Amino acid sequence: MSTPSRTDIHDRRHIEQLVNSFYGEVRQDALLGPIFNGVIGDRWPEHLEKMYRFWATVLINESSYTGTPLRPHLPLPIGGTHFERWLHLFHQTVDRHFEGPVAELAKRNAARMATMFQERITLHRTHPQNFIQ
Repeated sequence: MSTPSRTDIHDRRHIEQLVNSFYGEVRQDALLGPIFNGVIGDRWPEHLEKMYRFWATVLINESSYTGTPLRPHLPLPIGGTHFERWLHLFHQTVDRHFEGPVAELAKRNAARMATMFQERITLHRTHPQNFIQ
């Protein structure tokens, strides 16, 4: 049995496929699911729409996202293990559906974002008086 060919991320339809598939995995994940589901609750449609705009802005220059993605994560009980799992699921999702330069860019951006979020969350926890968003 042959596997379906993968394409690169080119348009909003691809962004939605990536986000829906990724967060479908996150919601069911034993480590991440309780945190995401607990915080987001019944607001998943709004969260997914925000994530479509975020990744479309980052990957296909849609310029539809405005906001501060770090701020909602600051009070969450998350650390390195959570970010490792998030990144693993993200890379796995990208690789399952896509291949090409934009797919690789998505994985690089996710890795940079995970690193930056961890650093900023640690700074916020250890020196909140010095924290600049």
